[in-house]
Amino acid sequence: MKKIAIAIHGGAGTIAPHLLTPALEKAYLEGLNNALDAGYAVLKNIGSATEAVAKAVMSLEDHPLFNAGKGAVFNHIGGHEMDAAIMQGVDLKAGAACGVPSIKNPILLAKAIMEHSEHVMMASDGALTFAKQHGIAIEDDAYFYTEQRYNQWQAIKDSEKFQLDHTETNGEKKFGTVGAVALDQFGNLAAATSTGGMTNKKYGRIGDSPVIGAGTYANNATCAVSCTGHGELFLRSVVAYDISCLMAYKNLTLKEACDLVVYDKLVKIGGEGGLVALDHFGNIEMPFNSEGMYRAKINLNGERDVKIYK
Repeated sequence: MKKIAIAIHGGAGTIAPHLLTPALEKAYLEGLNNALDAGYAVLKNIGSATEAVAKAVMSLEDHPLFNAGKGAVFNHIGGHEMDAAIMQGVDLKAGAACGVPSIKNPILLAKAIMEHSEHVMMASDGALTFAKQHGIAIEDDAYFYTEQRYNQWQAIKDSEKFQLDHTETNGEKKFGTVGAVALDQFGNLAAATSTGGMTNKKYGRIGDSPVIGAGTYANNATCAVSCTGHGELFLRSVVAYDISCLMAYKNLTLKEACDLVVYDKLVKIGGEGGLVALDHFGNIEMPFNSEGMYRAKINLNGERDVKIYK
């Protein structure tokens, strides 16, 4: 079997051992391992990188602890507006959905947009209509309700504040996004990202996750990247595409490009977060400039690594 690899993330931010109970830490690790297994199983069964990242992200979307799909945060009117994107490096095809309610797995909607339309990005009611036409699973509001997310929203719903996934009590700050990158046995790369955005967000706010080149990018000639962080800063930095360009035009290695963007360029403008990246040689990088990042990988040798803290 030719070499295959996968890496995933479940968000970054102020994630320290004293902020997680043993039970919660165990639940996060189980969620990461299950998603990693779901994506890797596709690769082992001679599936495509595109299918692998979709499966991994779906697993994270189905887990209530991660801010995507079932665990998506509440917006300012008590609803859910989810974003997702997927891209395949073999032909640069991509699909993205923005501000969509009711979609059980937004990554499947993004994938359907890539595969069954001539567009790259669809938003809101139009994207929901497209989802229904293509048999994408719809859920009612009760499916997306979790007590943790509801309490976060209740704490600030009557204010002008918004929050990055979790409350910022005592400096705690978490950027809730999930994502995956994969390399399949055919040498193709793919990336996928999904998020519920910010608690109490208004005005149809969209972050970097569904924006091709900002939070999600894949190109067989360079790399696949999925980001998690403060979306506005990642948008302004065009993070995912910048890493690819640094490799293509300056001949930087994946590590050099990731380090320059995450530890230098983003830091200079106050951009906190991280990413997972994978190049066409199978090298994996998972840098972050926050205190922690939910992350996991299986490298070319089949070695597994699942981590939360620095």
